[in-house]
Amino acid sequence: MTHKINKEVLTGMPRGVWVLGFVSLLMDISSEMIHSLLPLFMVTVLGVSGLTVGVIEGIGESTALLVKVFSGVLSDYLGKRKMLTLFGYALGALTKPMFALASGIGTVLTARFLDRIGKGIRGAPRDALIADIAPAGMRGAAFGLRQSLDTVGALLGPLLAAGLMLLWANDFRAVFWVAVIPGLMAVALLLFGLREPEKKETHKPSNPISRVNLQRLGVAYWWVVGIGAVFTLARFSEAFLVLRAAQGGIPVAFVPLVMVAMNVIYAATAYPFGRLSDRMDHNKLLALGLVVLVAADLVLASDNRWTTVLQGVALWGLHMGITQGLLARMVADVTPADLRGTAYGLFNLLSGLAMLFASVLAGLLWDRLGASYTFYAGAVFCLIAAIAMAWRQVMAGRISGT
Repeated sequence: MTHKINKEVLTGMPRGVWVLGFVSLLMDISSEMIHSLLPLFMVTVLGVSGLTVGVIEGIGESTALLVKVFSGVLSDYLGKRKMLTLFGYALGALTKPMFALASGIGTVLTARFLDRIGKGIRGAPRDALIADIAPAGMRGAAFGLRQSLDTVGALLGPLLAAGLMLLWANDFRAVFWVAVIPGLMAVALLLFGLREPEKKETHKPSNPISRVNLQRLGVAYWWVVGIGAVFTLARFSEAFLVLRAAQGGIPVAFVPLVMVAMNVIYAATAYPFGRLSDRMDHNKLLALGLVVLVAADLVLASDNRWTTVLQGVALWGLHMGITQGLLARMVADVTPADLRGTAYGLFNLLSGLAMLFASVLAGLLWDRLGASYTFYAGAVFCLIAAIAMAWRQVMAGRISGT
């Protein structure tokens, strides 16, 4: 019965959601072929420290999230989302050759920075496009489907990287050059394959971040923003999963398979949990995601044997499958249609600041105290998120009781 329902939902999914999903898949193949190897490339080829890896990853990921606020606001102001989405994907594709050409950490930092600017530009308009295209009763499934396809790309990227590393005797730069191809394919598919939905009314540009419009977002929206930021604190850069796997003595060529394992779980669970969010209480799903992330952190902190790391990484992927589409759907549910780009941008602004702090802190703990303390810190942030959620439930109960 469940299989029949899921099939009906998938066949009724708007074409634009599928296009955006496959665009994400292709770009993630390109990005993850590089990012699954980049921490090891920086440490073994360029000779940088764990702290430097944390800083670069934090700057890169937080830049992407910070830029989303500006692209989201602009997409609401213009009433057009495809143009910005396309520009963001194109910028990401065009920066890929810089990783292959890098001879020093400065080039890597520049490439990472520009690549993540591209990700930031496309993120909020793309999510707003999905919310615009998908019917309200299918939003959870739509975000889950895009996330699943995105994660299939994140799965295939490290798998291809590992195979090519074996084939080409650990030639990092050759693998980075191959990664350019799927990035360009993603841009072409978006350019020719997606038609932006027409507005029912003539769009009149207005300032999305005016006081009046920000007040329209409401308390429920800012709660989602806050809980999303705390979740990001608890889930620092995945570069540290790669480094943890390398500590266990896994051959360099096989280290990207750690990300494959995570993304197999992520891809397999994102759509089912996205579909479940259309019918289940969101707070319960968030709580489940927290429990799984705590388990992942504790397992990864326990030791660095490959069997243990694999278990922790699998739990990490399950947490992502439960929470990422859910949070995106929750933002869409509590915001007006004409402010969705701004809403996703502000959501990611706070998450970006949290990502920068979390990644730098993870790098410091890694260098000063050891890998285990990095993951113990993640578990502590999970506890903070759980306390915040419990407090909100208590306060909501008191308000309803009065």
